[in-house]
Amino acid sequence: MLLETRNVSTFYGQIQALDNVHLQVGEGEIVAIIGANGAGKTTLLNTICGVHPPREGQVIFCGQDITRLPAERIVRLGISHVPERRQVFGTMSTLDNLILGAYHRYGREKKEDIEADMEYVFQLFPILKERQKQMAGTLSGGEQQMLAIGRGLMARPKLLLLDEPSLGLAPLLVREIFRVMAELREHGTTILLVEQNARAALRIADRAYVLETGEVALEGTAEELLADERVQSAYLGKGYRAEEQQTGDASS
Repeated sequence: MLLETRNVSTFYGQIQALDNVHLQVGEGEIVAIIGANGAGKTTLLNTICGVHPPREGQVIFCGQDITRLPAERIVRLGISHVPERRQVFGTMSTLDNLILGAYHRYGREKKEDIEADMEYVFQLFPILKERQKQMAGTLSGGEQQMLAIGRGLMARPKLLLLDEPSLGLAPLLVREIFRVMAELREHGTTILLVEQNARAALRIADRAYVLETGEVALEGTAEELLADERVQSAYLGKGYRAEEQQTGDASS
């Protein structure tokens, strides 16, 4: 396994946010984490990347215990976190935001390799190349999300943590973001995805976990969870089963 959390419990003071969470992410997978607001999804990503270490349990990455490592060390090991609501540096240019994503690589890797990764980001998101001299704070919400993902990729991660990448975006941009995720998987990037849009997440993921009040309530393949009546009722909307039935009838 590329990543494993073993019985992780995380607290904010005396308030427990995660309770005995165990999950696994295999190399080359997209694994989704779905759940209601306040279920602990963002806390789980923050725990993995070292922003908020757990009180109990272990985080294992590439066979190494990273539970108590500082966040900057975890980035160097190959975990890149794209936080909720983008959090780009608004007073810096698009290009400088991308360069900052590779800060730990300068002086350690060839400049040509970093430049090649920059070109790859521009291929994924051509608008960023057009906007590279523009201040990040003046980009649209969708462009800022593309920039945040691009900045995360500039770290050349083995594992990309994405926290609510579709939040606040128009449907057309949501489809584009999910298309890029599928392309990243084809190029070998492993993704752990936290996503409020459960339907979209399960349609792209290989496997998924359902978090409820800080605990793993369900887990399985994305196909299994899409077919689960509890998931359909709680996260996919009332019209989901009817929609799937219509799709099945049309293909018969």
